[in-house]
Amino acid sequence: MGRILFVTGTDTGCGKTFVSTALIHALRARGERVLAMKPVASGCESTPDGLRNADALALQAAASLQLPYERVNPFAFAPPIAPHIAAGQAGVRISLDAIIGSARQLAAQCDVLVVEGVGGWRVPLTDTEDVADLALRLRAGVVLVVGLRLGCINHALLTAAAIGAGGARLAGWVGNRLDPGMEHPEENLATLGARLGAPSLGCLPHCADTVGPQAVAGHLDLSHL
Repeated sequence: MGRILFVTGTDTGCGKTFVSTALIHALRARGERVLAMKPVASGCESTPDGLRNADALALQAAASLQLPYERVNPFAFAPPIAPHIAAGQAGVRISLDAIIGSARQLAAQCDVLVVEGVGGWRVPLTDTEDVADLALRLRAGVVLVVGLRLGCINHALLTAAAIGAGGARLAGWVGNRLDPGMEHPEENLATLGARLGAPSLGCLPHCADTVGPQAVAGHLDLSHL
């Protein structure tokens, strides 16, 4: 059974998919067989093959084995809204049991399964369960993506505290330079490194629009994973 890494973020739009795909490429570069899931995705596009999500497609393409889309993203919704609301509109109940069963099957076929969450750590998935519950039930090591912009220290520390308080293990964090004009980014990174209580896995440069994640995978340090 391969280990499971669960990628979450400080908030929506912090670069979880870019970091997740870079992480997949970095793991593959050191010889590991890697599969990926985006269990729940909203904001999907209608295609002749069904609903498709750009983030899930990126994960599917980066993995060691090209899985059928439905195994990568079993719960797909068209509206770009909170997933539990989108599920309600579609008359669907997101099943954590189904997600966990699928994840276990995939983890048995690889060295590492990278699971990307939706939104932040406490985004609801059902009336009573959220992203944190999914990560906990998967017994996954959590990788926190910190989108580097004004306010990121507060968001990162609050998220890390919630991860620890809920009983999950923060395996490491990745800085992602979202704002090229951010003032004092190195000082922010130093503060995060001193206060997050988990190893830094690296910082990705501001180039998501021009350079693919495989090209920046070398910025990640996986020695702590």
